[in-house]
Order: sequence, then structure tokens, then C-alpha cells
Amino acid sequence: MNKVSKVFYISVIISILFIIWGVMPDTVLPDGNLENVTSKLQNFIVEKFGWFYLISASFFLLFSIFLIFSKYGKIKLGKPNDEPEYSYLTWFAMLFSAGMGIGLVFWGAAEPLSHFHNPPYGEPGTSSTAKEAMQYSFFHWGLHPWAVYATIALALAYFKFRKKSSGLVSGILVPLFGERGKEVWGTIVDCIVVFATVFGVATSLGFGAIQISGGLSFVFGLDQNFLYQMIIIIVVTVLYMLSASTGVNKGIKYLSNANIIFAFALMVFVLILGPTNFILNFFTTSLGNYIQNLPSMSLRMTPFNEDNTEWMNDWTIFYWAWWIAWAPFVGTFIARVSRGRTIREFVLGVLLVPTIFGALWFTVFGGSAIHLEFFQGKDIYRFVSELGEETVLFAVLENLPLSTLISLLAILLISTFFITSADSATFVLGMQTTGGRLDPPNSVKLVWGIIQSGAAAVLLWQGGLAALQTASIIAAFPFTIIMLLIVASLLKSFKQEIKEMEMRRKS
Repeated sequence: MNKVSKVFYISVIISILFIIWGVMPDTVLPDGNLENVTSKLQNFIVEKFGWFYLISASFFLLFSIFLIFSKYGKIKLGKPNDEPEYSYLTWFAMLFSAGMGIGLVFWGAAEPLSHFHNPPYGEPGTSSTAKEAMQYSFFHWGLHPWAVYATIALALAYFKFRKKSSGLVSGILVPLFGERGKEVWGTIVDCIVVFATVFGVATSLGFGAIQISGGLSFVFGLDQNFLYQMIIIIVVTVLYMLSASTGVNKGIKYLSNANIIFAFALMVFVLILGPTNFILNFFTTSLGNYIQNLPSMSLRMTPFNEDNTEWMNDWTIFYWAWWIAWAPFVGTFIARVSRGRTIREFVLGVLLVPTIFGALWFTVFGGSAIHLEFFQGKDIYRFVSELGEETVLFAVLENLPLSTLISLLAILLISTFFITSADSATFVLGMQTTGGRLDPPNSVKLVWGIIQSGAAAVLLWQGGLAALQTASIIAAFPFTIIMLLIVASLLKSFKQEIKEMEMRRKS
């Protein structure tokens, strides 16, 4: 446990206190339990600052696009002679697996189907609503979230590998505020980063356990209960801790490549065995609608319609806050595996490849679900109310040939995504709490692995995953401000770097 920073001890204490707060019965704190307090705070932030999230997320996308075409695009994330550590395929696999793999599997069929029945506007169940449902699924999982990830990851990689900074988020802000006072504000910033990461990932682990158990119960008819989910968490925890102990170049690398293979295989199976022509037509028109309506969707608020306001708060603004809450974790990991790439290459890769793959994924699974309801009269949506969103994917697969085989492949994919996300998170938390070490000790990773799985298990038992998710999203509000400062710090450093390069060229 050597060489840990004070951020480690502060963050561990805060994490344990939050878990204790989360499991306290209502009789102890009738109005002050975790779920009640965090829900009120989140509702206040979303209601009063929803516009701030929309404008900020759009700003990060514009900033990313600006970098692609700017003179800064030729700057390398590392020394001038550094070459990329990983091939394109492995790089894409790792950033995608850490970024949103398990979420895509969970929501791939469920979200478009939900928008189809509860649209942002218009009548539910119509052909125009189906197009809007897919368009908004692309929007929520497309360029905006990856621009958020690209912004923080680029800053971390640039300062770590080119400026020899610590690799911590607080180190990015030194050009703005200097070294003076870093002991105080740097600790606060890094604790916010760790807080958002711990609870964001713990929530996803809980949802992953729910979907694995839901899939097994759907396929084999087993009862879905907490004991069942607890066994899944224990087994997966052992697996990802074994993987984490091998480091980035072994466990995470191999698992990420396996994720892409399994995901691609599952998607191709459903594409071929499902309504192939419909899916490809739907993908093409939805992609066009997404690109065409991107500006208006990016800044769409509903000041004159309270019903639409509720939908916006529950989906778009919630997602933007969720992606920002995840940004420290995903950004740190993407930065770690991106040494040697130019800024232009980095931003293009992070923005475009996952966005296109995610759009195709939603069309294959969400399009199949909508096709089953719209053209075949199947009531897939009833599974949401009866068994939960986690079973929608398996309800869709049940209507295809080789359904049992494909469902088992889906469960395997969820499991590998589960392991990779947790594996990546323990690395990131270890790095953030040991002063930015690229090889954090296994003892530190073990502590964070236990805390993540413990939080997921305890709050699953209490039914408090929603409160944990809300707490993580609340941390996104101050981190949004930090990210805006990061952009300012980046631009200041880029200008100075270009100036120095030109002076060297002249001399």
C-alpha cells in the first residue's frame, strides 16, 4: 500500500460512509436517507441547470471538432518520436469496452422501444415515432458523450505524456492556477474524480449483475433473486481482480479484444437472422435524421411544455450528466492507452468509430424490437413492466432462430464487458489515488475492487442502486465546471506549444 496519496484515504472514507448511509433503514433516517436526499438534490440540479448541461455538452462537441481542423491537430500525445502502443483494433476495443459497452448491451433494445412507446413528442406507436425513437437513441449514445470523453482524455494524455504532468485531473489545471494552492484545490478536484468513478462504476456493476441474472432466468427459467445476483458479483469480482493484477497489456487488452469479437458476432447474428433489409434501411434513414437534426436536438429545451420537460429531464439531461460523471474514469483510461497518437488522429478515432458502431448496434437490436411490434404484433414492451428493462434484449432474441445460442452469447458478452469495465475502473482508481502512477500497486487496486463490488452488492440488496446512480450524477455538476476549465487550460498550453515550436523552427 506504499506511495498512496491522501486522496486515497479521503476517498475510501467517503465511499464507505456513503455505502453505510445507503444501507441505513428508513426508520433511522426517515427523511434523510440516501435515496431521498440525492433525489431531491438531483431534481433541483436538473430543473434549474438542465440548460447548463445541454450547452456544456454541445460546447465539448464543438471544441472536439475544432481540434480536428485546427493547427493543434498535428501535436502528438507524447514525445515527437513516440509511436502508438496499441494497434487501431486494440485501441478501439479498449476505449469502447471502458466507455459504454455494458450500457449498450443493456439499452440496445430497451431504449428505442421505450421511446417508441413514450416519445419525446408526437403519438406513440407510429412510424414517425419509430424514426424519432432511433434518432434520439443515436443522439444519447453518439457524438456528444464521446466528445465529453475525448475532451478529458485528450487533456490527460497531453499533460501526462507530453508535459510530464502527474496524470491526475488536477494536474491539467496548473497552467490556469499555477502550483500555488494545488495542495487544497488539487485534492478536492481529485476526490471529486474518484467519487464519481467509484459510484458510477458500482452502479453499472449492479446493473450488469441484474442483466446477467435476468438473462439466465429468461433463458433457463431460474428465479431471479438477490442471492443469485450476489453469486454473480462474487464470481465476476474474482475474475476482474485476477485480470486487474495482470495489468493493462494483458488482462484488459485481451478482454477488450474478446469484447469486440463477441459484440460483433452477436450483432451479425441478429442482423442476419432478423429483418436484415429493414434494419439496414432503418440505419440509413436514422443516421441521416440524426445528422440533420443534431443542432436542434443538441439545444432543445421545452419551456412551454411541462410534459416534454419531464421526458427531457429523464433522458437527455440525465444522460449528459451521466456521461460527465463517467468522464474522469473513461477519460483516464482512454488517455492511458493513447500515447503516441496525434490530436487529430485521437479525436477522429474517439468521436467517429464508437459513434458509428453504437448507431449500428441500436439499429440492429432496437430496430428488431420495433419491427417485432410494428409489423408482427408482438408485445415486447410488456417485459419492461413485468420483468424490467434488462430482459428486453432476451425477449427480442427469443423471437429469432437459434435463440438459446444467441442469448448465451449475449450473457457471455455482458459478463466480459462487466469484467472489463470493473478491471479498467480499478486501474483508473489506483492511478488517481497513487499520484498518477501508470502501474498502480495491486494492493490499491484490490481495495478499490472490493469497494466497488461491495457497494454494488449492498445497494442491490437495499434496492438503492438508483440512489447511488443519482449521487454519481450530482458529482457531475461540479465536474462540468472543472471540464470547462480544462478546455481553457488546454487552449492556453496549445498556444504556448505552437509558439515554442515556431521559435525552434526559426532558430
